[in-house]
Amino acid sequence: MRDPMVLRAQRFVNSVYGSRIGTKVEETGEADWATMYALTRALQYELGITTLSDNFGPTTLSTLTAKYPELNADSVPSPDFCRIIQSGLYCKGYDGGDLDGTYGERVRAAVTQLKTDMGLEHAFPGADLTPKVFKALLTMDSYVLGTLGTQQVREVQRWLNGRYLNRQDFFVVACDGRVSRDLARALVFGVQYELGMADGTANGNFGPGTQSALKSHPVRQSDKGVYVQLFSAGMVVNRRPVALTDTFDSYLAAAVRAFQSFVALPATGEGDFPTFASLLASYGDQSRQGKACDTIAKVTPARAASLKAAGITYVGRYLTNPSATSLPEKAIQPGELQVFAQHGLRCFPIYQTVNNDASDFDYVAGRTAGYAAVNAALDHGFRRGTRIFFAVDFDAIDAEITANVLPHFKGIKEAMADSGHPYEIGVYGSRNVCAQVGAAGWSTASFVADMSPGFEGNAGRPLPKDWAYDQFVIRTLGSGDGQLEVDVDIASGRDTGQGSFNRPRPAVPDVALDARQVPALRADLARYMRSIGRPDLGGVGSGAGLYTNAQAVEAIQDQDGLITELSHTYKMRKALIQTAVYWAMRDYSLADQATDQQVADHHLTGSGSVRDSHTGIGQISGFDAIQAWNHCIGWGLTTGDRRDPAKDADLWSVWQQMSKDNAFSVRTAALVHLWGTRGRPGGQLPPGDRVTTPRAMRLDLAEFEITELLRRYRAWDPDVEAQTHQSLAVYQIFEKYNSIARNA
Repeated sequence: MRDPMVLRAQRFVNSVYGSRIGTKVEETGEADWATMYALTRALQYELGITTLSDNFGPTTLSTLTAKYPELNADSVPSPDFCRIIQSGLYCKGYDGGDLDGTYGERVRAAVTQLKTDMGLEHAFPGADLTPKVFKALLTMDSYVLGTLGTQQVREVQRWLNGRYLNRQDFFVVACDGRVSRDLARALVFGVQYELGMADGTANGNFGPGTQSALKSHPVRQSDKGVYVQLFSAGMVVNRRPVALTDTFDSYLAAAVRAFQSFVALPATGEGDFPTFASLLASYGDQSRQGKACDTIAKVTPARAASLKAAGITYVGRYLTNPSATSLPEKAIQPGELQVFAQHGLRCFPIYQTVNNDASDFDYVAGRTAGYAAVNAALDHGFRRGTRIFFAVDFDAIDAEITANVLPHFKGIKEAMADSGHPYEIGVYGSRNVCAQVGAAGWSTASFVADMSPGFEGNAGRPLPKDWAYDQFVIRTLGSGDGQLEVDVDIASGRDTGQGSFNRPRPAVPDVALDARQVPALRADLARYMRSIGRPDLGGVGSGAGLYTNAQAVEAIQDQDGLITELSHTYKMRKALIQTAVYWAMRDYSLADQATDQQVADHHLTGSGSVRDSHTGIGQISGFDAIQAWNHCIGWGLTTGDRRDPAKDADLWSVWQQMSKDNAFSVRTAALVHLWGTRGRPGGQLPPGDRVTTPRAMRLDLAEFEITELLRRYRAWDPDVEAQTHQSLAVYQIFEKYNSIARNA
């Protein structure tokens, strides 16, 4: 909402300081960070600081403290200095007077109210503006109860401010009633100060020193004092139904028992160290014994014995390996699940490729992940009903969760539905990610990445209600052949993995498609293409492809014998060829048809302006076809005569074959993939991106290698990244039906 006083503040800072501080703010009448940054720079200018910054950091604070430890009507140095204070008050919603440069009655009343709202009315009474309060004034923090806050949380915020603001590294926290990372850190500061840590030593981190000292201060029913206050504050921060109190009564004890039961601690009702630790840091007491773990190490019989000796029952293992070279044991290895079954261990599967940046997540990637995870889980022998945990391995903020992560899991759920709901969907990530994905209905249980207490998505957030596994510490178990490193997890019992498995599907060669499965294949492809905005239009509409889904599948089925032969000859999954051809046909448009006509006119009559184009059901140019054939002839992978793409006769001859002979186009598509494994240039990647060539064609290519081959197939396309991204799910759909046929 436009505020006339905020507008006056913006006009003031622009007119008086714009040229001095090197920036001007947009005069919107709405308080924002840009305005606060400009006021901060204006203050630095008035303090004589020469290197200006948006940050109200140590230099600004120490300079302000040295010059003006208390600002009031007698000490404010100039009218403009006072107007900075008044402008800050306006932006905070307080009456700063008439922007007259006078620290008058209205300013004094506003500062007094501000400090009361902060909880400082007793610690720092009166109307003087102190340096740390000035620092807080020039932020976007609120000090009144917000619509999403609670009075219980606000009382904790005010109490912490009032008790600890005089300490060196403690700064005013917001008093809006909302739990935040700053509030969680402030609570740890409070614990450290009460434990006797000196300024400069206390740092707000729940480290070994703090943990060791806190073990000597348990609280229980009938106790009173500051440790009860800190403990009850922790309960409030963790959204438990209590209020800040200095008395440990029966009501608090009952709430503690409920909390302990929820986080899988002994329900004693006492504020012992493990309970206190769970309130202060997402990882809690890292000396706990967990019944679950996850690991990138293969579970051999010797390692299984180490896991059992450590009290582990549930072990998370990865369905696929994003890399063919690093972490060679990350994915479940052949025969490994039989070791689980023989040693009484239960496996919960995890699906993760890269998944460590917001750009890795969207609806299309989710569809691909869903299909890929189902295929991999079936290959390993996981039975129906197993829950697969899909990883979000970065600290996603709310905007990224909304824009990227939630659509991604929507895609996963729809892919799972298309596959007949063979598996349950779980989510691995921060507390915030897990809670939001679950609330949206896209997952049924959470695997919480709690080892990172500083994550925005963890700090100050409660465990999700549907948590199944809580990852809290890294340990090395066993010795010798039985040694392995694991992330230890607490198990809630909401997920129990699998202890017996179907026969795994080995990496055997592909066979002919079962004609009875083709209608289902066609339906799956049609649903996916519609979901990404590529429905069957048959050439109708702007940019529409000329080939329908049914026509593309029919053309591929017509060539199934040849595709199967090529798969055997080159140890190449049929899905690589099928995907390249299907995507090329669905992408072929009226504009492409017109370009093909230009090529024909060029070679036949000399009237066409285009010498070559990507043509035929594989959308391969004459130049690329010649290059691929020459390359494979040179490697002894096929036979034939070398051609010269610089010669019109050679180019025209090959182009015509590509355009008219579907079998030649399909064979050439396979050779283009072989060329891709041996150095064909990659697609239009951003500068600095590393392109890794698959080592060789194999039946067990890693997912990144499949991605790279599909990218290199369309290296000519300026939109290659988006095209590759969307076509990956098509690969997984074809692979679904190929695997059914070869494992029948």
